[in-house]
Amino acid sequence: MMGIDLPQALKEYFGFDQFKGNQREIIEQTLQGRDTFVLMPTGGGKSLCYQLPALLMDGTAVIISPLIALMKNQVDAVRGFCEEDTVAHFLNSSLSRAKLEEVKQDVRSGRTKLLYVAPESLHKQENIDLLREVPISFYAVDEAHCISEWGHDFRPEYRKIRSLVSEIAPRPIMALTATATPKVQHDIMKNLGIEDAVVFQSSFNRPNLLYQIRPKTADVDRDIVRYILANPKKSGIVYCMRRTRVETLAQVLQANGIKALPYHAGLEAKERMENQDAFIEERVDVIVATIAFGMGIDKPDVRYVIHYDMPKSLEGYYQETGRAGRDGGEGVCIAYYDPNELEKLERFTKGRSVADQEIARVLLRETADYAETTLCRRSFLLNYFGEHYEKENCGSCDNCLVPKNKVEAKELLVNLLEVVSTLKEKFNADYIITILKGETNSDVMSFHHEELDCFGVGQDIDETTWTTIIRQALIAGYLEKDVENYGLLKITSAGKKYMKKPVSFKITESEDDPDEVSSAGQGSGSGESTDPTLYAIMKDLRKKMGQQNGVPPYVIFQDTSLEAMATFYPVTMEELQNIPGVGAGKAARYGQKFLEVIRRHVKENDIERPADMRVRTLPNKSKLKVSIIQQIDRKVALDDIAIALGLDFDVLIGEVEAIVYSGTRINIDYFIMEIVDEDRIEEIYEYFKTSTTDDINEALSNLGSDFSEEEVRLVRIKFLSELAN
Repeated sequence: MMGIDLPQALKEYFGFDQFKGNQREIIEQTLQGRDTFVLMPTGGGKSLCYQLPALLMDGTAVIISPLIALMKNQVDAVRGFCEEDTVAHFLNSSLSRAKLEEVKQDVRSGRTKLLYVAPESLHKQENIDLLREVPISFYAVDEAHCISEWGHDFRPEYRKIRSLVSEIAPRPIMALTATATPKVQHDIMKNLGIEDAVVFQSSFNRPNLLYQIRPKTADVDRDIVRYILANPKKSGIVYCMRRTRVETLAQVLQANGIKALPYHAGLEAKERMENQDAFIEERVDVIVATIAFGMGIDKPDVRYVIHYDMPKSLEGYYQETGRAGRDGGEGVCIAYYDPNELEKLERFTKGRSVADQEIARVLLRETADYAETTLCRRSFLLNYFGEHYEKENCGSCDNCLVPKNKVEAKELLVNLLEVVSTLKEKFNADYIITILKGETNSDVMSFHHEELDCFGVGQDIDETTWTTIIRQALIAGYLEKDVENYGLLKITSAGKKYMKKPVSFKITESEDDPDEVSSAGQGSGSGESTDPTLYAIMKDLRKKMGQQNGVPPYVIFQDTSLEAMATFYPVTMEELQNIPGVGAGKAARYGQKFLEVIRRHVKENDIERPADMRVRTLPNKSKLKVSIIQQIDRKVALDDIAIALGLDFDVLIGEVEAIVYSGTRINIDYFIMEIVDEDRIEEIYEYFKTSTTDDINEALSNLGSDFSEEEVRLVRIKFLSELAN
């Protein structure tokens, strides 16, 4: 095997003149029969590391892959380089019985050099028997992070691969992944029994990618539409957490003339495949996909990846953003962040084992830290994967594009390190901050830590600042996290030296202008500013109309609706109904006077209205809303509706609120009367009649701690429906 001219083979089979990164060294080790561990970011050329040796070696290479979509994509790619289609096949549940027999025959005859197998298919006895009949060249375990419970896409079937390999025929194993922290890497190698494998780790840095976090608001759909319209003919992926959101957003994009298709596990296999092919063949520009299902798409020219929802882990985020700009060209990565959504995800882990809950909590905390950090996002990501980034400013993330002020925090870092040392490095960041702040809870009391001299040493410093110091101390190398033990903070040798001889340590201030941050790096398609004069005029009009109708002003239109009107200047009834929170009923009842004010303002001030006023939302009576209204009309309990629709109860309440805010009248008395006492309903109702705001936090503050957020929101729905609609 060592007599092979690899550059010549690369040119012959793939048409490339030279290898990328560590590809040649990895292939040489495989040809010599050694186990290898390949950690290479998306776009680095992992596939070729097993494709070329498979074509050169005797026997069939077994490629274990979790994604049916990726298998088809890879098989098509390999066949494109070779003369015969029989050179590559896949074994998975999508094959008909006849096709399965055809594949088996090609494998037995020795014509197939690469056989892609889903982990579930590898477990089937008939496939085990097949593979025992033929010579195996080596095994390649793609997406190997699926082995680890600490990975972002854990698959229990992956943990059985080692035993299956031993049963079929022990041969060299190549494990490949684009994302793995040191903990995950150790987990993979131990489980596969390749602790002595030659490790190849490429840099995680993707210098062509621009990272940006935007606050998630009610206008997120509109923001995404505007961005895509401002970047025509460019390929992009939008990730959502839920299938229902994938379907709805795909329809919103289509309604605005964007060629988009959905992609999730709930679609028929044929439709999924057709949608994937349409994206690869550029018949559509955008794929809207679920985060959980993942996208096995090998498309080099994806120009943007948008996360409608933040993923559950930074590994997931990194891998998904890595699908942008794989050809080295432009790659914009935008994620919309709402801390409340991550808190809900954490609550969903209830019912799992304590260990699983802790793992999920640590991964979610890392994601939140990344989203909220004021540090260079590139530096934060690379540090998470165990890589140090030398530059202070990467120039291609929102935090570096809008540099933050820095303040000296030398004494605070010393305090932090001393607390970690005093607690013998046995606690995580949250507990360390609790001690610094001098706060007591059951854990503190049980350990008697309130008696420590360092207890409360940082009580005058807010929690956000302490979180920032911990983050930057980790990146600077003074602290490290023991991820295997749920994020316990440990002092490094550099940290111990710092305690003896402190030097300047500056941290970025967290009090940023959110508008400044969210607009950084947006380029064309960024948000326009609200017209303050028009906004003030409309607030006055809303107040007068509220007085005339005997209702609080917010019942007419919400502030967010007025802000959108003062941004997009709707001048027709159709345009007005595209404003968030304005349905047909509300537009007909209150809209005419607002349209007159807007038309007059536009004319008098010679305002050129933004072209993206034409952004269309889905009709308010979409499938989901229609279903909710119909079930409420039948007096189905709201919690039962949530279960039937696969929604969290909070999400359902949000949908019902959107329905009444847009002007539709509904009656949920049957449900409220079952769970809220009549006198409490009356008290909440009276509060909203006299309040100048519909803000829930304000309501809870005024009503007192006896009232729950849930019951206040439900009565607010009743109030708005009866008085506004």
